[in-house]
Amino acid sequence: MIYVIFGALVIGLSLGVFGSGGSILTVPVLIYLLHHEDKVAIAESLGIVGSIALVGCIPYAVDRLVDWRMALLFGVPGMAGTFIGAWIAGFVPGYVQLLVFALVMAAAAASMWMRSSPHETGAQDEEAARGRSSVAAASAQGVGVGLMTGFVGVGGGFLIVPALVLVGRLPMRHAVATSLVIIAMNAATGLVRHHHVLTDAGASPAWGVMGVFVVLGIVGSYVGRAVQSKVNQRALQRGFAVFLVAMAAFILIKETGGLLRTHEPPAEAEGST
Repeated sequence: MIYVIFGALVIGLSLGVFGSGGSILTVPVLIYLLHHEDKVAIAESLGIVGSIALVGCIPYAVDRLVDWRMALLFGVPGMAGTFIGAWIAGFVPGYVQLLVFALVMAAAAASMWMRSSPHETGAQDEEAARGRSSVAAASAQGVGVGLMTGFVGVGGGFLIVPALVLVGRLPMRHAVATSLVIIAMNAATGLVRHHHVLTDAGASPAWGVMGVFVVLGIVGSYVGRAVQSKVNQRALQRGFAVFLVAMAAFILIKETGGLLRTHEPPAEAEGST
């Protein structure tokens, strides 16, 4: 239970502070600490992060920080991409999804590190001040993030937030707020599709565990939002990026080792001729 409490609070804090990073932590916690089966954990991750993001976006919406136009331009194509990604995931082994997940985690770390750079932040602010967003570019980004969300079970906020800043021309706080809406849209679509696949396989998410994660994660997300402007964002993002790289390396080593063991030829019985 301590793993559930700690993991849920950290996931919520990540979503509240950064608008991303929640499901990057959810999948490893469910698989390596709670020992859930990989495909079940991916489905659970979508339900957990989607629910936390949905509740977490409410105060942003009340403060009118959500850009609903960009949420629709990015989110609706993203839902289509999520459905396709989840459909593809049904044809591949779980370890393949986890290996891809580790690469996605490394990409998230790189994105977070770059976002922490003062030069990069300034460039994004300058870019956000120019012109109007491209509908085609936003939709294409949405589909791409959706494919990843459906396939490996991550919300994709680490990609959505920079895309909303650069393509959608949104200020950072508006991008964080809008990303939560998009994460909720994509996660709901992915959960529905993954649950259908799990039902056909005779499996089911652990709804009770998901409920605990959601409740504690929501608490964490509100705490994260409250302290967002009071912490050193640059140091926090860089520290989190280093942690993500370490986690990605752990998953790659563990899943690659499992893959090699799976394909080892059976040992010959003693005394065989």
